[in-house]
Amino acid sequence: MIDRKWLPLNALRAFEAVGRRLSFTGGAQSLHVTQSALSRHVISLEQLIGKRLIDRRAHGIALTEAGAKLLPVLEKSFDRIEKVLDEIRSEETTERVLKVHMPPTFLQRVGMQMLHEFRGEYPNVAIDVSSAYGNGLPAREVDVAVVYDKPTVSDDILDLLWMERVTPVCSAALAARFAGQPLGDLIAASELLHVRVEGQAPSHLWSQFARVAGVRIDTSKGITFDTLALAVQYAKRGHGVVLADIDLFIEEMNDGSLGVPARDVEYKDGYGYFLSLHPEDLDDPLIALFRTWVISRIAGIDRSGSSATLSDVAEPRRRRGSGVAPKAPG
Repeated sequence: MIDRKWLPLNALRAFEAVGRRLSFTGGAQSLHVTQSALSRHVISLEQLIGKRLIDRRAHGIALTEAGAKLLPVLEKSFDRIEKVLDEIRSEETTERVLKVHMPPTFLQRVGMQMLHEFRGEYPNVAIDVSSAYGNGLPAREVDVAVVYDKPTVSDDILDLLWMERVTPVCSAALAARFAGQPLGDLIAASELLHVRVEGQAPSHLWSQFARVAGVRIDTSKGITFDTLALAVQYAKRGHGVVLADIDLFIEEMNDGSLGVPARDVEYKDGYGYFLSLHPEDLDDPLIALFRTWVISRIAGIDRSGSSATLSDVAEPRRRRGSGVAPKAPG
């Protein structure tokens, strides 16, 4: 039996878009995502229920018996949700205030732009934003919270936004100075920057990375910051190297303002960002609106081009003496 709090909303939206148009291309265009991302969502839904929903043929696709049974239910449900959201959007009252909490780095890197876009679509919704250091749920009572934590069993509704993937970053000048040299040399010659995580030693992430990558460094030294944003800002000034979340800092990594000494390595530390709300608030139209909007916004980010992760490599192979795992073929 599938528990409603674990319903794969992104996969259901993907199947509904494909089934309505009988086209992966048309469905992808309607949701503004890549066709490959849409196909993966549909496949994950089929694996969850143990039945094929779509027959993939040489000259098109067709719904299976199970797909034909599910599609009208989804269409009716999404039409109802859309109607309620439109009613909320058309309301001219600002009496209701949505209380939202986000971790500092998430708020700075992603949340501010998301809130700006949400307000652009729903200008009559007032938002009270709070942000505080720490993983897990905030102490303050809020309607919706983005939390940074490991997956956990909770009475609250938890929607995974993404699991953290980290890679070493530093200033562009420092990366250029060690270009072509083993990653271990750059790390050993640089100041290690740590980010404080409740319940963990300051050096825990660097220790895990060094062990898996086979890099010999003293992880007990360096500087510890309360937030990743501060550590990255310090690193950009040329003062050290930090393990940064790829999804939060991808723009600086790609435009060259942040040095990435080894673009083909990353490490999953078991932490992630989750959207959390109380189960009794699922029927609250405003909270449901914000939840659906955030999930849709995050789902539109295609991460299909990520490299192989260090955590997937049981025995890291050395490359030019660097002690890091190379990118998987293909």
